[in-house]
Amino acid sequence: MKTATHQAVQNPESSDFRGNYLFALQGYLSRGDEAALGRGYEIGRKALAEGKSLVDISGVHHQALQEILSNSGTDLDSRHALEAGAHFLAETLSPYEMAHRGFQDAVSALRQMNERLEQQIKSIAYSVHDEAGQLLAAVHLALATLSIELPKAQQEQIVQIEELLNEVAHQLRQYSHELRPTVLDDLGWVPAIRFLAQSVSKRANLPIHVETDLSDRLPAPTETAIYRVVQEALNNIVKHSGATGVRITAQLSDGMLRCSVIDDGVGFSLESIRAERQRRGLGLSSMHERLNAVGGTLDIESSPGKGTQLLITLPMETN
Repeated sequence: MKTATHQAVQNPESSDFRGNYLFALQGYLSRGDEAALGRGYEIGRKALAEGKSLVDISGVHHQALQEILSNSGTDLDSRHALEAGAHFLAETLSPYEMAHRGFQDAVSALRQMNERLEQQIKSIAYSVHDEAGQLLAAVHLALATLSIELPKAQQEQIVQIEELLNEVAHQLRQYSHELRPTVLDDLGWVPAIRFLAQSVSKRANLPIHVETDLSDRLPAPTETAIYRVVQEALNNIVKHSGATGVRITAQLSDGMLRCSVIDDGVGFSLESIRAERQRRGLGLSSMHERLNAVGGTLDIESSPGKGTQLLITLPMETN
């Protein structure tokens, strides 16, 4: 076997990935020591950093092993090469396994953080709705008691104050529902998005049309992620786009849920947004993170003067 590997030996300083892999594999098959196995790990770590895929590495491994076996003269050598080669390949792929586990841990942590954040938002929304409502009711009672002892002119002023308080109560209820609508928990993401669209449309005087025939419920984290991304998209449209109309669509096809938010506003340059980190205040990072946590993706198409389209894609089998 040593003679066979010597015939195929490569330059250890070669910058060619295949040549380096072949040389390291030959060394491990010849000596079987930890140092040679460590070179396989380093090759895998470098391949991961360079963006090489598992398919790339498995192809190189197959070619290298085939070249070594072509110089092997006995069945015993072949069996040894196959068994030891599998061990070497596993060590080479171990950085990918570690990276995959790290990614899973990060996604899990992100999902838990989002769930805690939603619980806090729910608590704040209910506090705004219930506690603020009780305080306003107490103010109404105090004003009603006070107005009894006041002259008619001051009583009319009290009535005006009560009207303003009623408007404040209405706005608080509206903001509370948008912050964490009970319809999201009770009826699901589609009715919640319809409710959100109606609220934003009325407040911003902006036509928003929701087009979908979907009605099935999704897992709670997924429904929340979709709702939050659409909510952030509408907020950005109202603040920045100058749009005269918005269309929200959702459809299910080929096992993929696709939800898009399209506006006819001024648009923006994706390159400038990516280059200027401080402008990530548009919420693009939070959108991506929310969807990544539930296995989804966000694609954005926009250019100056041509509006913006946000496309949410979620594979349903992951849910």
